Amino acid sequence: MPTYPFLSDEWIAAARTIRAEIAAPDPGGEAPVTVAPASVRMNQVITDVPFGDGRLDAHLDTSSGTLEMEIGHLDQPDVTVTLDYATAKAIFVDGTLEAGMRAFMDGKVRVQGDMAKLISALQQLAPSDPGAVDQAQARIREITE
Repeated sequence: MPTYPFLSDEWIAAARTIRAEIAAPDPGGEAPVTVAPASVRMNQVITDVPFGDGRLDAHLDTSSGTLEMEIGHLDQPDVTVTLDYATAKAIFVDGTLEAGMRAFMDGKVRVQGDMAKLISALQQLAPSDPGAVDQAQARIREITE
């Protein structure tokens, strides 16, 4: 299986494919994986990216009931989080939210906007099918250099 640098164009395309496959209803007709009822629209600024211009703008949006992560910023986010590449990789690829908390405590993660909404959403982002998340997480790790 090919691997790509985290957040490279190739990695993003492969991650989109994985997300679409995981979210698709199974042949038995079950609904796609959705997130808990918490709603957050979060812009992310990833710094120290080792390619491109060194910065990547992305977003996470759960307002539709489904976890959507994509490149670019939302027009009216609830919160904007700025974090470095290594911390973003630890959170989104390795699944270590603790790394994000440590980075926040060390001043490496900056938050602008509704901090209470961000914390509430993070506490509730446990999907209804943890197995699907584990599968998605494992597949994301497999494609990441």
